[in-house]
Order: sequence, then C-alpha cells, then structure tokens
Amino acid sequence: MTDDKRRRYSAPVVDGVGKSASRAMLRAVGFQDEDFQKPQVGIASTWSMVTPCNMHIDGLATEAGAGADEAGGKSVIFNTITVSDGIANGTEGMKYSLVSREVIADSIETTAGCEGFDGLVAIGGCDKNMPGCIMGLARLNRPSVFVYGGTIQPGENHTDLVSVFEAVGAYAKGDKNLIEVKQIEETAIPGPGSCGGMYTANTMASAIEAMGMSLPGSSAQNAVSDTKKADCEAAGRKVLELLDKDIKPSDVMTREAFENAITVVIALGGSTNAVLHLIAMASTIGVELSLDDFVRIGKRVPVLADLRPSGHYMMSELVAIGGIQPLMKTLLDAGLLHGDCLTVTGKTLAENLADVAPYPENQDIIHALDNPIKPDSHLRILYGNLAPTGAVAKITGKEGTYFTGRARVFHSEEEAQARIMDDTVVAGDVIVIRYEGPKGGPGMREMLTPTSAIMGKGLGNDVALITDGRFSGGSHGFVVGHVTPEASEGGPIALVEDGDEITIDAESNTITLTISEEEMEKRRDRWQPPEPKYRRGVLAKYARLVNSASEGAVTDDF
Repeated sequence: MTDDKRRRYSAPVVDGVGKSASRAMLRAVGFQDEDFQKPQVGIASTWSMVTPCNMHIDGLATEAGAGADEAGGKSVIFNTITVSDGIANGTEGMKYSLVSREVIADSIETTAGCEGFDGLVAIGGCDKNMPGCIMGLARLNRPSVFVYGGTIQPGENHTDLVSVFEAVGAYAKGDKNLIEVKQIEETAIPGPGSCGGMYTANTMASAIEAMGMSLPGSSAQNAVSDTKKADCEAAGRKVLELLDKDIKPSDVMTREAFENAITVVIALGGSTNAVLHLIAMASTIGVELSLDDFVRIGKRVPVLADLRPSGHYMMSELVAIGGIQPLMKTLLDAGLLHGDCLTVTGKTLAENLADVAPYPENQDIIHALDNPIKPDSHLRILYGNLAPTGAVAKITGKEGTYFTGRARVFHSEEEAQARIMDDTVVAGDVIVIRYEGPKGGPGMREMLTPTSAIMGKGLGNDVALITDGRFSGGSHGFVVGHVTPEASEGGPIALVEDGDEITIDAESNTITLTISEEEMEKRRDRWQPPEPKYRRGVLAKYARLVNSASEGAVTDDF
C-alpha cells in the first residue's frame, strides 16, 4: 500500500506538541508505535441492549476489527445509537424511529469525519440501522463495507414478533385467551437477531447486498452463527483491499446498483419501507431515484418469495437453502439485474454470482420465474387526487387489487387503534390515519399496531387503511402509506371527511377521493395548518428539516 493511500483521510495534526498530544491520546486507547503508520479502519457498531436485533453486535464488531488488524490496518471501534421499533410501535416513542436513521447517519459521519478514519465497516441489525449506516458511509465516501447483524431464529410454533401483535387483535376478537397471548409473547423472540420475516430489516439487508455494499451472503445469515462471525472478519479485511484499490461507495452505489436493489426487494416481496430508504440512500450518494423508478422496474419483476408477512416462511428458512444468492443468479440469468455493477468484493455482481449453485430441488420458498407468486411488483406506487405526489401500497394480490369504501377519519394512530379495538371500525371502511407524516407526526410512525389489530380481528379482507405515516415490514392487508403531500402540509388527505368514498385501484395504480374539485377547493380554503407538536429537541429539529416521504424523508437536502 502506497503512502498516499495509507492515511489519505487522516485527521489533521500539527508538528511538535500537537502531534505528540494526538499520539498520546491514541496510545491510551491501545495504539503502539507501529500502528501510527497503518490505515485506520473505523468499525461503526450499532450495539445496544435496547433490542435483540442489536444485542450481539458488540461481538461482531470485535470480529470485524480483528479482520482489519490482521490485514494490516488499525481498527477503532465506535458506537452509534439504535432504537427498537418493535418496542416503540403503537406509542409516542415511535416518532423517534425514522428520526434515528438520520441520527445514525449523522453520528457515523461526525465520528469518522472528526477522527479521520481511512475506511469503515458499519454493522447494523435493525430497521433504521441499515439505511442510516449506508447514508453515513455515502456522505463520507471512503472505502467501506456494510455488514448485516443477521436474522433471528423462529419462536415456538413458527412465531415471531408480528405473531404477538396479531395475537392481541385475536384476543380482542375473542379467538385467543390471555394465557395463549402470554405464551406467544414469552416464546416468539428466542434470542439475538432481527425480526424473522421479510420485514424491513431483512428487506434492507437484502437490498444492500444486491446493491453491492455487503459481501456476498451477508444478508442471509443467522445472527448467532460462525458464518456471521466470518462475514464480519472478512469485511474488516476487505476494507484494506478497497483502500488499496481506491474503491469507494460512490463507485458501488450507482443508479444501476439501485435498480438491482429494487429488483431484489420486489422478488423477495419486501417491505414498503424499502421505497423510502432506497430513495434516501440514493439522494445521499447523489443518484437520481424516484417513485416512478419503482413503477418502471415493478412492471417486469415478479414476486417469487413466499416469505412472511404475506407468505409462510421465515428468513432463517431461506438461509438454510442458500439465502438470496441463488435468487440473484436466477434474476441475472433472466436479464433482470445489471451484472456489470462493481461491488465491495472488487469484482462485478456477475463475477460474484458466477459459481453460485441453484436452490435445492423441491424447495418451495422461492418460486420459479415461470411460476411466480405475483407476475409483477407488490409495491404499488399510487397517484390520484388523494395523493398527487404519490403513495406507496403493498398489494400482494391476496388482499385483492381493488377496494372502494367509506372513509373513517382519525387524526392519530392511537385514536384509530382504539376504534378498531372497540368495533367502531367495520367491514367496508377505509381507515384514514393522518397527521402522522414526516413533518406532521413528526417522524412518520409505522402503523403496525392498527394493521395487526385489523388482521387479528379478522378484518384483513374487509377494510383498507391509508395514511401519511408508513408501515412496518410486518404489516399486511389492504394498506396504503406514504400519502403525499402529507396532511400537515395541506395535502388532500387533510381534507377527507367521514363518509367520503375512497377508491384504491392497484391495477390502474390510482387512489381517488370521490368528491368534486369544487368541494375539494372549499375544504382547502377552510383548512388551517396545525400547530407544531414540538418546539424544542430532536423531533422539533426533524420536523423543520425533513423533506417529503416521496423524496426519502431526508434532513440534509437543502
């Protein structure tokens, strides 16, 4: 490694006393004389005991650091925050969830920018960790590898976190008793790792691997496994190679790479949050990506994976048959992926996939291209007079593709949840939950609690739900989120009244409020913007800075 590549991003030091002082500080954290001539590799760990998704990542960070050290670098482990969506869902605390993505990106940029790390490994384990890590790496644009913390094992009787949410709804309906609910609660989360279906964590890990920012296989490994430890060690080693070759995130995160990520997310039946996060990640690296790209790609890419929440299987079961690499090889061979994209291996995607074996015969987790679960995308981008700048629906086809009903309007998630549980919401309703957008919430909460209650009460086929908030990857049913412009900015969703007819058409990709333009204008004239819910602190700052969900809900695009 040449000297100009050895410490190209080093934090500035001055001769004499200043240089000695900085060395003294580093000696105190374990540097030896020879370490001062080595490239420094920052290991961004999202370890926390806040959530099982991240409780093991301190050990993984140590493995990544050892890999960097063995390859001739000097690793420096540092932490950033994490929050738990599963714990916060349905509460005021959930307003901080999407905010945490920005805080994670800010903290990785701040620490690495200040300390002058030459390369980075970032290890994420929960929903916002992953896009937050990638956004931080993209801002710095230094040789980097992302590592996924890995998936959890299934709970007893093939249960997971969403099983707990849905059990509460089943209890409200009378289909489960308290003992049954408690048994599911006690056994659904057996240990470390991210939620076990194709929810947001596994969706984003798969998207990042498809994009080329993770080593092959990283997205489909069990959290507690020798394979995951080896993945971390290899990532630490790989950063030194990327430094030598001067391969940076901007070389990997191209427009074609983002198209590969979208393709894989669709084939896996992934979370609606992927739309929000991929647009945000693209914005950060300077790649043009819009809702319409999801429409264009979605017309030619089928849903092939029978994974939860809309399907049957869990991520650990996909891991057991080979993960997403055989799926990607199938998509590449069919001309659905850009094989010439550079990846963090230093090779192209096609080169990485050249020797990948197919799935075992007789597996039914991943369908063949000629026998898809759905012939085109489940992620539907809807436009209409209710969402002039777009909304995102997750329609697998099991819910049907068309719904017309009467609006039942709520100004918060809590209000809607209470009315679902007390049977105010009935078949034929279109539940409208507004003032939950990025600015209006603020924070764009997930509606996992009400969607799970709907499913648990047996209304999944009989009601629809629309919101300017978003959904958990575990949400399913006839649901439409990310409605833009959001209510707090005077979007049409702010003008809906109880009893209005709303039509959602996932074939024509439209969402329509059936009132005249004259009536819409009258309501617009009467509408008054709400007072800010927070005037100090992180939520207030977020509400002032964040842009539209259709633009990724980022806070640094001025």
